[in-house]
Amino acid sequence: MGKPDAPTPPNPYMTAAAQTGTNVATGVANTFLQNVNQNTPEGSLRYDVTGDYSWKDPSTGHTYSIPRFTSTQSLTPSGQQLQSQNEATKLSLAQMAGSQANRASNLLGTPFAPGGSAPEGGDPNIFYDNFGTMSYDQGGPIQREFGDAGDITRSYGAGDFSQDRQNVEDSLMARMNPQLARERSSVEQRLADQGIRYGSQAYASAMDDYNRQANDARFAAVGQAGSEQQRMMEMAAQRAGFQNSAQQQAYDQAMGRGSFANQAQTQQNAQNAAQAGFYNAAMAQHAGVDQSIFNAQNAARNQYMQEQYAQRNQPLNEIAALMSGSQVQQPNWLNAPTSQIPTTDFAGIMNANAQLQAQNYQTAQSGWNTTMGGILGAAGAIGGGKLRSDRKVKENIDRIGTIFAATPEGERKEMPIHQYSYKDDPDSAMHVGPMAQDVEKVDRGAVKSIGGVKHIDTRKVMGSILRAA
Repeated sequence: MGKPDAPTPPNPYMTAAAQTGTNVATGVANTFLQNVNQNTPEGSLRYDVTGDYSWKDPSTGHTYSIPRFTSTQSLTPSGQQLQSQNEATKLSLAQMAGSQANRASNLLGTPFAPGGSAPEGGDPNIFYDNFGTMSYDQGGPIQREFGDAGDITRSYGAGDFSQDRQNVEDSLMARMNPQLARERSSVEQRLADQGIRYGSQAYASAMDDYNRQANDARFAAVGQAGSEQQRMMEMAAQRAGFQNSAQQQAYDQAMGRGSFANQAQTQQNAQNAAQAGFYNAAMAQHAGVDQSIFNAQNAARNQYMQEQYAQRNQPLNEIAALMSGSQVQQPNWLNAPTSQIPTTDFAGIMNANAQLQAQNYQTAQSGWNTTMGGILGAAGAIGGGKLRSDRKVKENIDRIGTIFAATPEGERKEMPIHQYSYKDDPDSAMHVGPMAQDVEKVDRGAVKSIGGVKHIDTRKVMGSILRAA
């Protein structure tokens, strides 16, 4: 297992040339696939290679031969017969058109003049007669306002009659208070006669009954004063209501007179409008008659001119008809299904292969470095670069591979690599490397015997045997 060699990178010019050749070949193949011959009931379409041309790639100098195609369209026998017949017919019609063109030339050489027998067109002046006014008198101005019946009564009496109520209340209280005072004195005297003292519970209960009766009497006086106030307010409201009713009646009478006047005016306006409408209808009827006369005159004029134009244009139409003829139906070609051959990415394949070789080289290089490190990993522990590697001091020996080594004469020989442990190692640690006996077969100078045990000179192994390999 010698040190791996780095792969040679692909030549970009050779890769580009190969890619261009692949593209050209794919393009030619796709052209053959797309040029599909077709046969239809009307005819056929055929693609033929009718030559080629050379194209030189400016980047590589390679020359490519690219085919040329010719598309040929053919009619069916019946279609070809109709085509020939049409050509003959068109030739005959063209000759007739030439004769007719001479006649048309003479006709067009004569100025177009309808002549004095043409009917006159309609006279627009007939619409300018004075038909009179189209407005009418109004029935007079509309009655929009009338005198009212005075202001509405919105308040009445002396406010809310509170003073009158107070006067009634004061009058009732003036009559009632002396009586209430005498009754209070009588109650107090009666309680004193009964031995009920002031401040006792019986005294308070008796006075409470008296006070309630006195308050009820006072509340009755207040209520009677309020009733009197209410009565006076209702009387004032009745007077105000009567006044407003009289005012409303006067207002309604004034509004009735205004409405009657407006009705009379509306009736007069309607009569005037009806008279104006009748007059306008008569004017419209008269205008309609004039319009009919005007249209009839123009129609007669237009008909005469159309006849004159027809006589002049007919020879031209005949020439155009003779020059046109039936056409042969051309075949309808279908969009035939075609296949596309994808272009091979030759450059991509080459680059991918180069990357794979580089990865393999890196992997081999890493393995080689690992193997060399395992082979000579224990050399630093031996003085002078000597590594104890005699087969007789080792055990658990297992061959795991082979490397190539170079002899002093330059000959390449195989050197086995083993995995092993030393007999005197109580831990039986595993090592990887060559046996001294195998190194001795390649280069005797790389092996020394120390105390009856063979050692390899790691400097010679790394400096000459392995590096030369």
